[in-house]
Amino acid sequence: MAKVGLGLPVYNGQRYIAEALASIQSQTFDDWELVICDNASTDNTESICREAARHDSRIRYHRNRKNLGAGPNFNLAFQLSDGLYFKWVAHDDLCAPDFLSKTVAVLDERPDVVLSSTRIMCIDQEGHRGGERMEQLEETESPFPSVRFRRLASLSHGCFDVLGLIRRDVLKRTPLISSFIGSDRSLLAELGLYGRFARIPEVLFFSREHSGRSIRAYRFRDRNQWWDAKLRGKHPLPWNRLLLEYVRIIARAPITSDERVRCFLTLPPWI
Repeated sequence: MAKVGLGLPVYNGQRYIAEALASIQSQTFDDWELVICDNASTDNTESICREAARHDSRIRYHRNRKNLGAGPNFNLAFQLSDGLYFKWVAHDDLCAPDFLSKTVAVLDERPDVVLSSTRIMCIDQEGHRGGERMEQLEETESPFPSVRFRRLASLSHGCFDVLGLIRRDVLKRTPLISSFIGSDRSLLAELGLYGRFARIPEVLFFSREHSGRSIRAYRFRDRNQWWDAKLRGKHPLPWNRLLLEYVRIIARAPITSDERVRCFLTLPPWI
């Protein structure tokens, strides 16, 4: 079993997936295994991925018989992988060669940290660098779960840390990605109740801005079905569901009573 399990959920990612695979294969840390979960793509994604798997035994390709939606496919990528640590890999983003070696070192050296990430640079469709994405999450290093929860539950960050390196045993204690838009935010908030986040002060992750991203390609009401195929024809209210999830997260978290009360007190201002 590799030390790091990587899960790459993808649907019709032919334009960028070869670059994403190359950025993983160029990692200086090589004790990893990558599971690609193809959500029944209709373009050349399958042939690109099968070719990569033929040439690298660390890559496994799985194809769904039908499109499950993005959320369930993210979860399947985790369930099919192994490893002490886990990272979701986006088919259109890139990692610098030292991303894994440096994030692994943090988790090896700091048992109080449950998620390790880095600073983020935006790139465009052609891979040209833009500005750095300023994700101000210093509070996630706090020793107090309520402080970490308040910051991660807020709407003022882009949830990019969900693509960081995460302790598998902690991630297994969560519902993973739930069937509503915004559940990546509730997942991060729950992880923050289990331990600290650590951000390496180097740009080692490159987030691609392009017209095919879900927030650009789908109207808000259509993103429900994109998120989970079971939501076809349904229009749940995501903020109501997110609030309910926060209540559940706080109730089941392994924290002191005082910290639990402080977490609950963050919800009225959030509302």
